[in-house]
Amino acid sequence: QVQLVESGGGLVQTGGSLRLSCATAGSIFSINAMGWYRQAPGKEREFAAAISREGNTYYADSVKGRFTISRDKPKNTLFLQMNSLKPEDTAMYYCAACRGLLCGLGPGAMDYWGKGTLVTVST
Repeated sequence: QVQLVESGGGLVQTGGSLRLSCATAGSIFSINAMGWYRQAPGKEREFAAAISREGNTYYADSVKGRFTISRDKPKNTLFLQMNSLKPEDTAMYYCAACRGLLCGLGPGAMDYWGKGTLVTVST
């Protein structure tokens, strides 16, 4: 089992920045890829960013150039640096992990989920 705990969400003005963190514990050796997903009120959960075991990064078009996913391996922590935030970035942000040999980017590809951290971007 893998436990994921997000932190760092909050209220920020348009154009501002936030850094989300995801602390990871448990069977970390089994993780092949990790990602950040978000779900706005009334909408489906969607992919935002992911990082593979090898360090390759992937981004949704909506966040490319503004968000950066990274990790601190010794501390077993995943990060999402979010810059130039927009009101449409308002959502619950979830950290997720995949243990499969081939991990897709869709939410269905992930095996473990955190409880989320709320990001609200005001106009």
